[in-house]
This record gives sequence, structure tokens and C-alpha cells, in this order.
Amino acid sequence: MPNRLDQARRLLALAQTGLHFSRDPFDAERYREIAAIAHAQIAALAEGDAQDVARLFMPEVGYANPKLDVRCAVFDEAGRVLLVREAAEGLWSLPGGWADVGATPAENAAREVREESGYTVRIGRLLALWDMRKHRHPASPFHIWKLVFEGEIVAAGAPTDGETDQVGFFDLDALPPLSVARILPEQLRRLGQLHRDGGMEFD
Repeated sequence: MPNRLDQARRLLALAQTGLHFSRDPFDAERYREIAAIAHAQIAALAEGDAQDVARLFMPEVGYANPKLDVRCAVFDEAGRVLLVREAAEGLWSLPGGWADVGATPAENAAREVREESGYTVRIGRLLALWDMRKHRHPASPFHIWKLVFEGEIVAAGAPTDGETDQVGFFDLDALPPLSVARILPEQLRRLGQLHRDGGMEFD
């Protein structure tokens, strides 16, 4: 059974899509009212303010779609994983972020690694495509799909985007404090298994 956040997100997506296709001003007003109800529901669940939620979703127009979080898993010969530390919060994650328009998912992943870690990688394959709702990430107002590619280092360099302040390889059984909104320890261990076994996971 869908939880309350899933229901509020779905309600908001229906309102956004309805506003996109509606040509009747009365229908548009009804969809705006539905959106306001969804904003209030999300705000109540987050113990926040409905106007703040409305501002968060203000740029979201057109047909509602899940957001794409694209990341890259790079392993060394010892099976350690490449992680970067987010400067803003001091927590570690796989290099990655929102997919940008104008590049393929694999190109997005390679660019994120280069900008956040300094390494140039060759993308080999997709390791995992996860619906973040099915994992124990902190609740998000957005519906997010996470794509994780496998990368192979071809050159070293220096980070360029300023969003990360440390880079390192870590044993999967000795991970640093993680940004669990971005990646979970069990996900990293699963990626290590997929890397070793040549598998792929969709969830």
C-alpha cells in the first residue's frame, strides 16, 4: 500500500501534468488547488511550511517525470571503491549528481567523476538502476531513479567543481561516514558484488 509521501508525490505529479495539458481555466484552477493540497501534505510530513514546498516545486512544469540521479562506481585492483567527500556536509558519496540535458547518462557519469574526483574514466556498463523509494534513503519530496555506471580510470587529475574537498579509495568493509541521501553502505557493497560478478541490478 502506498505510504503518505508516495501518495502526496503522486497527487502533485497528477496536478502538474494536468496543468500542462489543461486548456480550460476552471480545470487549471482545480489542478492548482490539488497541487496546493499536495504541497500541504508534503510540508506536514516534513514538518515544514507549505509555501516552502510550493517554491521548491515552482520550476517543475510540464509532464511530471522522475528525476535521474547518475553516479559512477570506480573500483581499484584491490576492490576498493572511489568516493568523494561533499564539501557542504563533510560526508562521502560516489561521484555523481542530477543528469544534465544534452548528454547521455554515461556521459553525465563520466563528467561527474572528472569534475568531482579529477579522474578521467571510461564507462563500461550500467551496474544498477534503483528506485530510491525502495531503499532506505531519507524521504525526498521528489521521485528519484538512481543510475550507477561502472567506470575504469584512464587518467588522473584534480577536481574542478568545488563541490568536493577530498577523494579516496575505501574498502567496502571500512567505509567513511556516507551521505545516505546519495548512497547507502549496502548499495556500495552490492555494487562491489555486481562489479566482481559481472551482474546488473534493476530495482
